Amino acid sequence: MTTQQVQFLSTQTAQAQRVSIGVDVGGTKIAVGVLRGEELLDRHVQPTPETGWPAVLDAVAAQIRLLQNAHPDAVLVGIGVPGPLTADRTGVKFAPNIYGFTDVPLVEGLSERLNQTVVLENDAKAAALAEAVLGAARGTSSSVYITVSTGIGSGIVLGGQIWRGFNGVAGEFGHVTVLPGGPVSGAGLDGALEAVASGTAIARDASYALNREVSTAEAFALAQTGNPQARRVVEQAMKHIGVAIADIQKLLDPEVFVIGGGVAAVGDYFFENVNRAAQEYGAAFAPVVIRRAQLAGDAGVIGAALSAFGG
Repeated sequence: MTTQQVQFLSTQTAQAQRVSIGVDVGGTKIAVGVLRGEELLDRHVQPTPETGWPAVLDAVAAQIRLLQNAHPDAVLVGIGVPGPLTADRTGVKFAPNIYGFTDVPLVEGLSERLNQTVVLENDAKAAALAEAVLGAARGTSSSVYITVSTGIGSGIVLGGQIWRGFNGVAGEFGHVTVLPGGPVSGAGLDGALEAVASGTAIARDASYALNREVSTAEAFALAQTGNPQARRVVEQAMKHIGVAIADIQKLLDPEVFVIGGGVAAVGDYFFENVNRAAQEYGAAFAPVVIRRAQLAGDAGVIGAALSAFGG
């Protein structure tokens, strides 16, 4: 056996033995699980407390203790949370969909509750890492993950590591301005991609166009059955996403884009329209490769667990 073969087998064995706990904190639920090698164990979910951030940290700490009692070797812990983090990744500036989650000293708070260090990561960046290491972008040298749901989040992975940029804000795909003077996003920016192409934006625009309350799912259903107003709303949103992807291809030239999230779960109709726009606006430069996310609802937990190893 060659030296290279021995090193490869040693690396594979080490990865198979790695164990960590991942926590994905969302606006409605907290999902936790143990990642042993490539297998996610003991995944379970509980509602997110709505009484402020101390209660959320209490709930997270309780779930971690339960998992560590069942898996004593799971000593490393990664936490994924939506919203921007502090520059040193120890706190959350704000998580708009979690009640009272503003200026949260998360690492300090959980470290005190658990008497151990935890690693904090943005939830979209964690999912990007999961898809790059174990999902749709596995085996690629570079990837951009995009989740299109209530909002639009993303993450960039280069050589198996999350690319954060100089100020730690790299990958804020949802906040790229695509329509100056357009609707204002939650971050206060007019015409950001999230404000014109997220699930929230689609429901808003479809409700206006049809003069009644319309959900995102209904807007897509109506569009696919030929309703002209709904079709114009959703296809315009998908075109915005595709054009933004083409622009990122020109800037970063990643090997692959991976798209997930509730809106992307629409399936072929979504991906065909996004891909069409991406290819059209990137045609003179390089082909755009878009794949569907593979890890679905587990991406956040898996990515948080991977981040515990310093991904």
